[in-house]
Amino acid sequence: MSATSSQTPLTPERILQMAWGYAPPLAIEAAIRLGVFDALDGLPKTAEGIAADTHSSLRGITALLNLQVGLGLLKKTADGRYALTPESETFLVSSKPGFHGGMFRHMSSQLMPQWLHLTEVVRTGKPATTVNDPSDGSEFFIKFVEDIFPMSYPSARLLAEHLGTDNVATPISVLDLAAGSGVWGIALAQKSPNVSVRAVDWPRVLDVTRRVVQRSGLSDRYTFAAGDLSDADFGAGHQIATLGHILHSEGETRSRALLQKTFQALAPGGTIAIAEFLVNEDRTAPTGSLIFALNMLVNTTDGNTYSFDEIKRWLEDAGFVQARLLPAAGPSPLILANRPQ
Repeated sequence: MSATSSQTPLTPERILQMAWGYAPPLAIEAAIRLGVFDALDGLPKTAEGIAADTHSSLRGITALLNLQVGLGLLKKTADGRYALTPESETFLVSSKPGFHGGMFRHMSSQLMPQWLHLTEVVRTGKPATTVNDPSDGSEFFIKFVEDIFPMSYPSARLLAEHLGTDNVATPISVLDLAAGSGVWGIALAQKSPNVSVRAVDWPRVLDVTRRVVQRSGLSDRYTFAAGDLSDADFGAGHQIATLGHILHSEGETRSRALLQKTFQALAPGGTIAIAEFLVNEDRTAPTGSLIFALNMLVNTTDGNTYSFDEIKRWLEDAGFVQARLLPAAGPSPLILANRPQ
């Protein structure tokens, strides 16, 4: 038998499966919008029972449920009932603190429509929209940021624990840049009553920040600075500055300027914390960050994803020292650095 004939035959199956790559996120969106995972929280149910709970057709809900089983997000019992898996019970039930399903509510309305222009975007280098511009971005983010709060909250809590703000008796000022839902400042403020936060974002997005902060019972420890990051008043003397998933939309030139401005706003010894979708130096992995680089091509004028070493060089050029990685419960570790004493 030849070496060639003993090898697994080459087939187009993997490529053909990619042709239906849009189906899983849209099916998850439909299940979340219909309340499928919520309906199954507590006990397994038949397709008929779930159809009644979700006001759906039996034919439609059965097909949707079976795909969720195929995706590993539901399981089917011997008597034909459907049940949650540990993964979907933790992350796709809306009443659970770890709910990550909010992002899927934006798939068909906000995220995927822009990707339909990908061929032309690649050809011209011009985005389908510009979410890093206040005129387009404000509308996008006011609908989006609150739903992605759970994605960053575990990392934000880890950062608060790592920095040990609860063990410091003196006041701590946090600069939360591109605050969005306020998740980074909220997690730090929840850790210690000595923490106060200055939240910076576009005016309409800050309306969302205020609402989430008020719901968290922290309004008395917040101040708000409205404006674009390039011209908003950052204040000065902050001990901590957070940049939660913002450099990727800014591009290198604006990111460098932002890091320099942040450096000036920190007190000596202050810490900057950056959350990003990091790629390796060769830009060959991880796949999620490479996909997000295309997302930035579609949605921003200069955005991209970057490696730790690239961001480390920007930080050092801005004056920061001790750039390092902090493992976090997210797509990438956090990047920390300090303004010298």
